[in-house]
Amino acid sequence: MRVGICLLTLTPGEMGGTETYARELLRGLDRVGEHDYRVLLPDGPTVEADGLDVAVATGYRPQLRRAGRAVTRTRAALRSRALRERLGPVDVTHYPLTVPLPRPSGAWVTTLHDVLHLDHPELFPATLRAFRRLGYDRTARNADCVIVISEFVRERAVDRLGLDPDRVRVVPLGVAHDRLSPGGETREPFLLYPARLWPHKNHARLFEAFAQLRRGRPELRLVLTGGGHEGASLPEGVESRGLVSDNELAGLYRSAACLVFPSLYEGFGLPPLEAMACGCPVAASRAGAIPETCGDAAALFDAYDPAAIAAGVEEALARAGELRARGLEHASRFTWETTARAHDEVYRRLA
Repeated sequence: MRVGICLLTLTPGEMGGTETYARELLRGLDRVGEHDYRVLLPDGPTVEADGLDVAVATGYRPQLRRAGRAVTRTRAALRSRALRERLGPVDVTHYPLTVPLPRPSGAWVTTLHDVLHLDHPELFPATLRAFRRLGYDRTARNADCVIVISEFVRERAVDRLGLDPDRVRVVPLGVAHDRLSPGGETREPFLLYPARLWPHKNHARLFEAFAQLRRGRPELRLVLTGGGHEGASLPEGVESRGLVSDNELAGLYRSAACLVFPSLYEGFGLPPLEAMACGCPVAASRAGAIPETCGDAAALFDAYDPAAIAAGVEEALARAGELRARGLEHASRFTWETTARAHDEVYRRLA
């Protein structure tokens, strides 16, 4: 059986955990996949497809600006026939980044990572809400099967989009344990928050909580990673590392005193699991899918209350040894090989 995997809407460095999913899914399928795969990639530096068969959409380049992405998506929609010819004949087409470009032909599946635009429309400009209604909502309603990354997303998608539950398959994300594991680094007095500067990531309340924590712990620092912080005015004790490599992030997980994850909404929430795999204690929000992802291996808090965020961090630091042990055991249950095999099962059933 031949499976087409379309990643034309990938914008490296701009998509957070969604990009991690796309990269690790390809690696997982290369390691344990049972089918033949043909991956359609944008023109330019994107992802490593390892040993999978790759086709490049020449002239279709990733765009950093939203206006540029809209133009290139329109071009791709108009060129669907030519792009499908680049993909070649396949039995099933998968769109891991939700948007079905090029247009599907035959059996197809999409991955829906969240319905944030429906649950929190106030966080999106009108143009982006309109795009998601077409690119996400209509796509999910029309797909033969919808892969979601948590039970939380499944419940929200069925409720908000009226999807038939039988067409929705939950496939949790994984952890790259070959890269993310405990090391010999000494734990240092800093909190880590790896997140782009998006509204739902809740940086403002985190800064308030951090100021409270520093009154009793003046040595404490807060380290941010991810894009969007360039040129931003940061409070005392806060530093931004910007976009970091996988190895740099792993080193931060291994040396941070605690991961703090105050997001207001997540379809899964991968950083807490990655931190746990490195032996880092985790304090995380009770919002969205985060409690489902973290289980009993994190100190959970109300992300709308800065005092509660500070208290959650204090709890995680006080329970560091216990949370490290729980986190390592919990994270071991999540692998990209398991994720890849579950995708293979979806492809097989569709074909």
